[in-house]
Amino acid sequence: MRHPGDTAGIEALFDSGALRPEQVVGILGKTEGNGCVNDFTRAYAVQSLEHMLARRGGRDDVAMVMSGGTEGGLSPHFLVLAVGEAAAPHAHGALAIGTAFTPDLPPEALGRMGQVNATAAAVRAAMDQAGITDPADVHYVQVKCPLLTSARIALAAAPVATHDTYHSMGLSRGASALGVALALGEIAAVTDAAVGADWSLFSGVASCSAGVELTRNEVIVLGMSRGWAGPLAIGHAVMADAIDLPAVQAALGAVGIAAAGQLDAAAREQVVAVLAKAEPSTTGLIRGARHTMNDDSDINATRHARAVVGGVIAAAIGRTELFVSGGAEHQGPDGGGPVAVIRHR
Repeated sequence: MRHPGDTAGIEALFDSGALRPEQVVGILGKTEGNGCVNDFTRAYAVQSLEHMLARRGGRDDVAMVMSGGTEGGLSPHFLVLAVGEAAAPHAHGALAIGTAFTPDLPPEALGRMGQVNATAAAVRAAMDQAGITDPADVHYVQVKCPLLTSARIALAAAPVATHDTYHSMGLSRGASALGVALALGEIAAVTDAAVGADWSLFSGVASCSAGVELTRNEVIVLGMSRGWAGPLAIGHAVMADAIDLPAVQAALGAVGIAAAGQLDAAAREQVVAVLAKAEPSTTGLIRGARHTMNDDSDINATRHARAVVGGVIAAAIGRTELFVSGGAEHQGPDGGGPVAVIRHR
């Protein structure tokens, strides 16, 4: 994209016949805002996409996940998820996609069990739509979730989890991730008190992004299913920290791409998308050395983390169109996060 409202690249796919508007079920985007509460590049992109799809005859239930922040060398871009019909499934299975939505979440539900349970139900519904029955076949669950603003707090019918609007982003992401973990059996139980506090509870496949542009959770499940056809496959790994290059290489290996160093041009062409979460560790350390991400009053810590993780992955892939999302509360271990690769076989 040339700017957050630029839909020309998607429309070019429609004009060429490579894609039909009615096939689009989800769009992920990296926009060049700050990724914080007042990042309206996300809403700008969603509005532009909705208008374009309506004009082009697209569906009215497309899941829109815009992640703000393209710090460092990350490139603003859209990932368009489309589903069509095939005569027969792939012999070894293929990328399967399911989408679902929670009801609108009242402000007092954010960061609490109301959001956890609603997200878990949506994940199960998206798995059903994708025809995925085994949680082990789920490799990435992208969730877009709301946040609290001063206006939303004023409308709450009960006390909210926090009055700090920025902190509400982390609580909303965390509750959503724990909902994913609950649905997939990665954790057995969770309580309100655990959200944003008990970092031993996490999902290895959840990626949650909070924004001001919605009041519900929108869920996209990506996995493998023998009931699906097509040339795409997905695999994942979990980064233990922000510089865990071996985990990125493991995610590439999970889809059959050997990666001893930076991918060569032929291997790079097989990579359709890379999706990852980035988070500064709460300890203030990376492998025993101090980092200053959490202490910078000028630039938010999640912005630093996106730049670091984006640089590590870009060095491995040799490309900067990477969906690296900041804020990994309960999404992978403290300071780390999931990384998934979609490849063309």
